[in-house]
Amino acid sequence: MENYGYTKTENVHNQQSNVPYRSEKKIPAAILGILVGWLALNKFYLGYTKEGIIQLLLNIVTFGAASVIPFIEGILYLFMSDKQFDDTYVYGKKGWL
Repeated sequence: MENYGYTKTENVHNQQSNVPYRSEKKIPAAILGILVGWLALNKFYLGYTKEGIIQLLLNIVTFGAASVIPFIEGILYLFMSDKQFDDTYVYGKKGWL
């Protein structure tokens, strides 16, 4: 059987590794949201400058009551899969819940 210039190789290079997908930004963003969410550091860490400024202003206007929003977001980040987190917040650029 002719191979037309292609050689049959082992699938060593094409095999996917068994390493699970890991997000680099998920855990730090969740910790920032839970611990210092009133400073909107989780928004700034993810690159959402406009949303971070809005969160800061909301915290000032509501005397800190709006800090429950990043706290909830941080908990939601922890319970998402790494792939879903990256697809939604890193690549999809969804700024709010």
